Order: sequence, then structure tokens, then C-alpha cells
Amino acid sequence: MSKNVKLTLLGVVILALAGVGGLTAMKRGNKAVEVRIEDVQNRDLVASVTASGQVRPQTKVDLSSDITGKIVKLAVKEGQMVTKGQFLLQIDAEQANAAVQRMEAVVASSKAQLSQANANFMQAQKSLDRTAAMKKSNPQLIADEQMEQLRTAVDVNKAQYDAAKHSVDQSTASLRDAQSALSKTSIYAPMSGRVTRLVVENGETAIQGTMNKDAATLLTIADMSVLETKVKVDETDVARIALGDSAVIQIDAFPDTTFIGRVTKISNSAVKAATASSSTDQAVDYEVTIQLVNTPPETRPDFSATAKIITDTRKQVLSIPIIALTVRENEALIKGDTAVGLGKAKPKKEVGKKDVEGVFVVAKDNKVTFRPVKVGIAGEKHFEVLSGLKSGDKIVAGTYQAIRELKDGALIRETKVDPKKPATAAKS
Repeated sequence: MSKNVKLTLLGVVILALAGVGGLTAMKRGNKAVEVRIEDVQNRDLVASVTASGQVRPQTKVDLSSDITGKIVKLAVKEGQMVTKGQFLLQIDAEQANAAVQRMEAVVASSKAQLSQANANFMQAQKSLDRTAAMKKSNPQLIADEQMEQLRTAVDVNKAQYDAAKHSVDQSTASLRDAQSALSKTSIYAPMSGRVTRLVVENGETAIQGTMNKDAATLLTIADMSVLETKVKVDETDVARIALGDSAVIQIDAFPDTTFIGRVTKISNSAVKAATASSSTDQAVDYEVTIQLVNTPPETRPDFSATAKIITDTRKQVLSIPIIALTVRENEALIKGDTAVGLGKAKPKKEVGKKDVEGVFVVAKDNKVTFRPVKVGIAGEKHFEVLSGLKSGDKIVAGTYQAIRELKDGALIRETKVDPKKPATAAKS
């Protein structure tokens, strides 16, 4: 066989293989993609923000001592209910009592000195008055020098009287300080509530709260009649929350019960926490306070809670499944007064490709067309449709993998759903 014949046969084989490959590719290209199809319809939608936190009493008091001393009597236990003014604990008052007695003696002594100074002053004043009267009746009998000495004696005794009076005021103030210190050895409940924390025992030493607040705390009283939870909300969601928004709260300790709450406070400053990946990357959260309405009496502080804050609601609005909404790159748009062409002006501005949100609408021939859609609020499973679709339109609603790879004009066929098998959620 000649060389030319061999080359000819080889070319035929290659063409044949190429033809088979082309047919195979055409068949694969025409293969329908299995998808889930749903009708666009009206639904009630609820938009919400979910965040977690802990249950806390709205009002609580951490009690600490204003003096240092040993606790000699403890009259309450943790968990006990107390009323305002009830005696809680006693700190050793021996030194405080001694200080009060000492200051009482000082006050008595200063008052005696005041009485003596007053008597001396009155006596000097009377001597001056009598001598002045005698000099008036007989000027030659009393010398001017004697009158000057009497006036000086009056001034000296008046100064001594004033000093004694100030000494009484000073010692009286010191006595009040000592009595105040003595009163602080007995600690009473500043409010009614439950003793939610007791960190001391009888015989331990209480230290002043100004030194170390955490170490100085003796016990905590909380008003458990009004509870709230403080949750951290991401900066992307906090703008959707408003004061008065209702919330549904789940407390881990009561897994089968939900509770109602209302937003009472939104912090103006962020609570920043460094992420584990990098100390420079920070998650910016805002603290939102939700007051609980119907908590049971068994609720305790620091119970873990998850709040679902309702930010918006829609009644019977056109909606689509969240999974149906996808993003595609739009074709290049050309804006200008004239089209591009031979001998024609160039456009004033060229706009490049951009991403557009939309869904794949199913036509009668089972081919899909990508249609841009404008959406509103997001419920748990559906988006509100503002424009781009009408009720009854058939759209591709799954699976996520199929929607991600689907292209405009692709052929599809509806997936047969086995009613015996539960539908699985698509991963996003």
C-alpha cells in the first residue's frame, strides 16, 4: 500500500471519529437538566434577625462593704427571697464601737471646754462693763491702762470661746463619722428580690469595695420579676431593628417553650471582639436588649437564650423560594445616542458587565430563560418579589447545584419527588 493511500485512510478515520464525537457532544448538549419547579405565588412573610445571649434581671444590686472587717453573722442563703431593709449580714463592730465611744468622750470634753470658755468670756465682759461704768461716773478713779487691759481680756476670752465652739463642731463631726462607720458594719437589703449570688461565708473578711469591686462583692440581689436578655447583633442586621420590635425567645433550659419579648434598647456603640483567625480582623456587633414577658418563676440569671427579632411582616405578597434566586453576569450594555457602526459616532459611555439577581423561568418547551428580579424582605424560606415576576409563573426552585450550573436557554425536566422520602434542604 502506497504512502498516499495510508494517509487518505488515516484522514477518513479521523473524520469519522470527529463526527462521532460531535454527535455525542450534541446529544450531551441537548440532555435535559433535572430541576425542581414551583409556581410563583402569594405568601405571608416574616423577616427576622436571630441572635443569642443570656437571661438577666433588669434590676440587680451587687452589695459590697464600705469597711474592712470579719463577717461575724450571715443571715441569708443563696436563692432566698428578701425584702427591702431586711438584715443580711454583720461585720465585726468592736473597733467601730470603740471609735464611737472615743469620739463621744471627745465631744463631751470639748463641750466642757466650751462651757468654761463661755464662763470666762462672760466674766471678763462683766468686769469690763462694771469698770467702764465706774470710770464714767468718776474718770479720775480708773486709769486708761486698766480699761485697755480689761478690753484685751474680753477679746482673748472671746477668741477662746470661739475656738472651743469650733472644737465642739469638729468633734461632733468626727462622732458622726464614727457612728456612720458603725452603721456600715450591719448590711441591709437595698431592694426586694432574690439573693442570686452569695460569695462569702461566716468568718471571712470583707474588704472595702473601692479597692477591688469584684473581690469586694459580698452578694447579689436581683429583681426576678422583670427579666431581659442582651443579644449581640451583627452590624449588617442591627439597622433593621427598631425599638418596640417583638421577639420570640427560646431558653435552653425550657426547650419545649417559647417566650415573647420586646426590644427596649439598642446600643449606640459597637461591641468589638477579635476573631480567632487574626487579631486585626474584628467582628462588629451591637448589643440589643429584649425584655421578656412571660418567663416562668424557675428562670435563673445567665440562662442561655436565642432571640428571633421580628423586623418586618408582609401579608399575601408575591414570593419565591430563597434558593431560586441566583446571580448571573449581565451582557455588556452600551449607552449612547447612536449605535456603533461604520461612519457613525462612537457611544458616549460604555458600561461593562455586572452581576444581576434573577430566577430561571420555565417556558412551555421546557427551556429556561434567566429573568432579572427585584426582591424585598427575606422570610425564613422565601423572598418577597417586588418586580420581574407575576403570579403563576413557573420557576426553577432547585436544586442549588442545578441552579448554579444552569444557563439561559437550557433544556430542563422536572424531578420526580418520592412522597415517601422527606425533602432535603439544599446547601448554600
